[in-house]
Amino acid sequence: MVHTFAAIDVGSFELTMKIFEYGGKKQMKEIDCLVTGLSLGADTYATGKISKEKVEELCHVLSHFASVMRSYKVESYKAYGTSAIRETENSGILLDLIETRTGIHIDTLSNSEQRFLDYKSIAGAGKDFYTAIQDSAAILDIGGGSIQISLFDEDSLVSTQNLRLGVLRIRERVESLGADPYRMRLLEEELIDAQLLTYKKLFLSGTVRNLIVMDDYISGCVGKRAKELGQDFLSGKDYIKLLEDLSTRGTYETARMVGVPEEKVPLIRISGLLVKSLCSILKSEKIYAPGVTLSDGIAYEFAEEHGIIKPEHDFEKDITACALNISRRYNGSRSRAETLRQISGTIFDSMKKVSGLKKRDRLYLDIASILHDCGKYIAMTDIGERSYDIIMATEIIGLSHHEREIVANIVRFNHSEFVYSGSEEDNGGTLGRDGYIKVAKLTAILRLANSLDRSHKQKLKEVRATLSGSELQLSVSTPQGFLLEEAFFPEASDFFEEIYSIRPVIIRK
Repeated sequence: MVHTFAAIDVGSFELTMKIFEYGGKKQMKEIDCLVTGLSLGADTYATGKISKEKVEELCHVLSHFASVMRSYKVESYKAYGTSAIRETENSGILLDLIETRTGIHIDTLSNSEQRFLDYKSIAGAGKDFYTAIQDSAAILDIGGGSIQISLFDEDSLVSTQNLRLGVLRIRERVESLGADPYRMRLLEEELIDAQLLTYKKLFLSGTVRNLIVMDDYISGCVGKRAKELGQDFLSGKDYIKLLEDLSTRGTYETARMVGVPEEKVPLIRISGLLVKSLCSILKSEKIYAPGVTLSDGIAYEFAEEHGIIKPEHDFEKDITACALNISRRYNGSRSRAETLRQISGTIFDSMKKVSGLKKRDRLYLDIASILHDCGKYIAMTDIGERSYDIIMATEIIGLSHHEREIVANIVRFNHSEFVYSGSEEDNGGTLGRDGYIKVAKLTAILRLANSLDRSHKQKLKEVRATLSGSELQLSVSTPQGFLLEEAFFPEASDFFEEIYSIRPVIIRK
């Protein structure tokens, strides 16, 4: 059975649609790719809105995409807008207009969602990704509005940071200074070096051997040169020679050599400078360019969600690794977080049949357990509110803004009095009814887990949770005194019963 799927990327500089077939000998096969240049980001980054003329052109291109999808009898599609749409002041109105005119519904990706899909597209490209991240590696994901640098060590995500150094943003910023071409290049280099050196001071502690580059600009040149050399990567020296070769050619000649429109050549140069600067800072030995795009990540995720492919890499582990890195930054206790994760996870699993919670909700609970007291870094008072502020201000790769708000509120209400929806204290967040109910349910679990380690001494050797009628029986084994935990348990138990209409009870062994 073959399923046809279309992945649409409404990017900052161009619109891309890839059509895939799932099934047959190849589980996932690209059968067509349409790319149209349209610099939406130039408007957004300069004025905050996309001009009427470009909106008309955008609708024209998407209508053509819709026609092509019909010709391929596409059964399902996903269309995503990135920073040019995300940062537009009137994005809601714009997206409604587009859907009305073209029939294509576009969802806006947060930066962390976009980078996570980009990351999945690299993972789906083949063995090079898995080989590279077994050692120290960095993924440099270059977009029109920003770049994302993700560091790996022995197959584990160590850190990820977003910097507003996208190629279009740099170009618009430097052009606004009115410099001549020679000074523009110097300004671009200095602007890039200044931010990357700050990044180095804050987040780097050693060398990173492998650099994986993903973009719509320089990576095509890197991949082409690597093939010419009979390799799947370029050495640092080979890359510098590539940049030197490109710099000796004019715009027209470079465009013909690389196979891109002439207006894209300045962006290739900026992207090349970004790779060069980061490679120098990391002291990387190998540069990989898998040649994938966001559309590949969209298709990969669709196949993953529908059980068409089974990923070799554990992507949820990367999300929790990102949370652990945030906790470490704010001096969180690893042992305390792990204890809460184990206890809350045990309670979550015991409530599966009656809670209405899903697998993804278990991930929110894990992250909330890891970040449960990060606010202590700021102040020992109002921990819940300070933790909320930190989480909402810190990107967690793989989580949308809405999901991050769920996690932040779980942590907040683990310490603070629960704010009921509609009350005067309700801060009017964007949770919505479903998000509010989810926060209440997961907060009840985290509070209960927290009460069982109230002393922060990890006294419990074992916790088992069994749902029996209207009781949740928590069998605990501890060789130490349990006085503090037993004193705080009733309060957490009352809130849990209010939410689930099930009474937790402690059974000591």
